[in-house]
Amino acid sequence: MKPAKNSLWSRSARYIKLGLATAAIAGLVSVLLLRHEQKTGLTPALNGVASQMRDDTAAWTREERDASEMLRDIRAHDVTAIGVSPSAILVSTKKGAKYFVTDHNSSFSNALLLSEMKTDAQSPYQLVWLPDANIRSDSARLMDAFDKTRDALSLLLPLLLIGGMVWFMRREMTGGAQLLGRAPELTFDDVIGAGEAKAALSDIQAYLTDPKQFSGMGLRAPCGILMVGGPGVGKTRLAQALAGECGANFISITGSYFSAKYYGVGIQKVKHLFEMARKNAPTVIFIDEADGLAKRTDTGGGPAESESNRIINQLLAEMDGFESNEGVIIVAATNHPDNLDEALRRPGRFDRTVQVRLPDLEDRAEIFRFYADRLTTKSDDIDFRQLARLSTGLSPATLAMVVNQAGLVARKAGESVVESKHFVEAIKIARIGDVSGAERALNEEERKRIAVHEAGHGLVAALLGTGVLEEVTILPRGGALGVALITKMQDKHLYRETEMRNEIQVLLGGRNAELLTFSEASSGAAQDLQEASRIGLDMVSKFGFNADGNLFSLAALPQQYAGLQMKASIEHANILLKELNEACYTLLRDNEPVLQAIAGELLESETVPGSTVYRLIEEHRARKDGLHLAEEREAA
Repeated sequence: MKPAKNSLWSRSARYIKLGLATAAIAGLVSVLLLRHEQKTGLTPALNGVASQMRDDTAAWTREERDASEMLRDIRAHDVTAIGVSPSAILVSTKKGAKYFVTDHNSSFSNALLLSEMKTDAQSPYQLVWLPDANIRSDSARLMDAFDKTRDALSLLLPLLLIGGMVWFMRREMTGGAQLLGRAPELTFDDVIGAGEAKAALSDIQAYLTDPKQFSGMGLRAPCGILMVGGPGVGKTRLAQALAGECGANFISITGSYFSAKYYGVGIQKVKHLFEMARKNAPTVIFIDEADGLAKRTDTGGGPAESESNRIINQLLAEMDGFESNEGVIIVAATNHPDNLDEALRRPGRFDRTVQVRLPDLEDRAEIFRFYADRLTTKSDDIDFRQLARLSTGLSPATLAMVVNQAGLVARKAGESVVESKHFVEAIKIARIGDVSGAERALNEEERKRIAVHEAGHGLVAALLGTGVLEEVTILPRGGALGVALITKMQDKHLYRETEMRNEIQVLLGGRNAELLTFSEASSGAAQDLQEASRIGLDMVSKFGFNADGNLFSLAALPQQYAGLQMKASIEHANILLKELNEACYTLLRDNEPVLQAIAGELLESETVPGSTVYRLIEEHRARKDGLHLAEEREAA
């Protein structure tokens, strides 16, 4: 195989050939000079300018001329001496001019020396052989510098590549895991709510603060804690508060930290992480999104899965291996604990699993107060308990966003102070979505149908007491063309069968209101039917709320077998939905005047407060009671 044109070997070969060619030319020039002297009968002694040229060529290297000028001077017999070097011809004229002509490959010097002279003729100039002179033009010097630089780079480039790869590999092994410059200043008092998680972390706090109280009693020090909860519930803040309470160092990474491009680097990351933690103990290692570690597999799916298995094995070995982890605590957080390897979740690795739950009503009110203090607000105008009631099910991170959104709503309205109405609007944006421009595309008939639909939802909710009806609106928000905003008086974790049946009736209220008013339903009830079907299926297949008393739960069956039993559950759920649908229709028919009144208010003002709905219901009941009394009197 031929070497590459610009490879080091090919360049070396060219330089060797050039050196041999130069030596050959030098020998030829010497022979030709000797022949020239023998022919002309001149003695080799030099004098005058030629002697100076032999001693020092500096005076001739200051000016470069073209070869045509040199030939013109020779033909005009204006030349006194000519010096021949391997790369140039030096010329001295009778007028005292001194210059040189670049002579590539000695082409001009060969022409001069091989030219025949007549016998007994005297040479018009003296020829001087300058084998040691290295006379180069500016462009030639530049090319030489370029070649030397290129050769140096060709030698350094492989070294730089190797050094860069070594540096990159070392950086990959550390993975960017670093200690915070100082221990977090956050404490448990700064974290609102999460009482269960704080209680679970108290043992870890005690161990990091005074490890001897554990070892002195012969107790095994806790190794780690797994915090499980939805996004934004405050798992990261709790880990920082733990380190802040103990004055411990803090290392924060994610589950994807251990992945790497190169085989074996992930294992080195695990070792580096624990070495750094042990050297700086007490240390809290926080692994966020720990489910990124996945599970070990035995399917032999390739080097990627094999590397993942090796990383988890190394992590297990570091957590409870032979190395002492005194003063090192691992806190992991995840939304999907089932995705973690079972060996990681066993006691001795993660000693305790803590559920970090959403804040309750009081905690939400406190979180609103905490973040609202940063804004310019009317403190006497804001009811934080009402805001907490409107924000049921929202995480602390979402509540912080709501407070900031309230400030944006106020700014958009051109006001400099954030008021209660701005907070309420921000909560609606977070729960439902911002007001869209869809109402511009709705015709009058669609507006009437949407008003009746939303009035049906609101009226059923108010009649059955499923929550507090805050307002009913036909202003499109997010993907909904209208909304009946219903909130709970308090957070609920258990639901009775009656409550779930009422929830389904509220969902079916919009469709039945359309049937009652227009004698047919629309596609606007699709989402309501989907949610009602889900609740109904859970009631008959998981909670045992069957009409025939069937208590078997499909959740007990493996996934591949549960589908075979689903048909019967769907039939029972459909029977339940039909029963509740009839009850809902009857309820709306009995209160049809209220339904029409709410729909009329919506068409006029687009938004009806919940208090208005409750007032209309009371007025309707009063009228019915009055009619009953009148009928009884007439009958009497």
